[in-house]
Amino acid sequence: MTTLQKTILVLGATGQQGGAAASHLLADGWQVRAFTRDPSSKAAQTLAQAGAQLFRGDLEDRASLDAAMQGVHGVFSVQPPTWEPSDERTAEEIRWGKNAADAAKDAGVQHFVYSSNSGADVQSRFRYFAKWEIEQYITTLGLPATILRPSGFMESYASPFYGTQHGTLAEATNPDVPVHCIAVDDIGAFVKLAFKHPGKFLGKTIEIAGDARTPPSIAAAITRATGRPISYVQIPIETIRQHNETLARIYEWLNGDCYEVDYPTLRSLHPGLMDFDTWLEKKGKAMFEVLFQTNQTN
Repeated sequence: MTTLQKTILVLGATGQQGGAAASHLLADGWQVRAFTRDPSSKAAQTLAQAGAQLFRGDLEDRASLDAAMQGVHGVFSVQPPTWEPSDERTAEEIRWGKNAADAAKDAGVQHFVYSSNSGADVQSRFRYFAKWEIEQYITTLGLPATILRPSGFMESYASPFYGTQHGTLAEATNPDVPVHCIAVDDIGAFVKLAFKHPGKFLGKTIEIAGDARTPPSIAAAITRATGRPISYVQIPIETIRQHNETLARIYEWLNGDCYEVDYPTLRSLHPGLMDFDTWLEKKGKAMFEVLFQTNQTN
């Protein structure tokens, strides 16, 4: 069966990672079945116009997952991460991830690609981490799988979270610690590559990132690209702990010996992998301009 005849089910197809995966697969000639709760949404309609088949379903609804997986060659599975220390939200993420894996196993899916999170195994040592439990479950099921562990998104720097709209890059990472980051588009590229070259990806767990830059270096790059002065400001971890214990523990981990990324191997697999400056040039600058403009009008 050729690529043109193989169908990949993309869960979370209207989200950042799912949308990127669907776009790359469609561009490479795969048939894409886009799983979404709302086929009428703008993101879903954009995928449909690009050639995706829309499938209404919910990760909470096992019957809809079973129906969506009929006849597919592969599945890309991604669930929203748990940032708040909420037992209910964590249990929900785990349930959704296991539902997807169970349905894929029962459907005889030949390749299951799961998007986890950087250093999931290590993170599980200091917090109850849903994505690590899902990883283990996939392995226990014996699914033919690839586990991708994306680092933080470059796109996050162009969100209000870091405060760049106010002229500062505020976070708790130490100024001399390189931070791994990846463009969402490159996550989609790796998903496509995993399905296209199963011999290089099946059975593997891969940390994926496009660059590792210190916070001051990131601030300087944003300044150069946008012409807006952005300075790095370190937030004390204890200040973060007052609001979110989980996030505080993540920053403590990032400031230590957290996890390694094999950049040479990643670039050999995906020569177009973007570093932070390239992402700024291709997409990031425009995102920052929208952020700055929105801040001025509010």
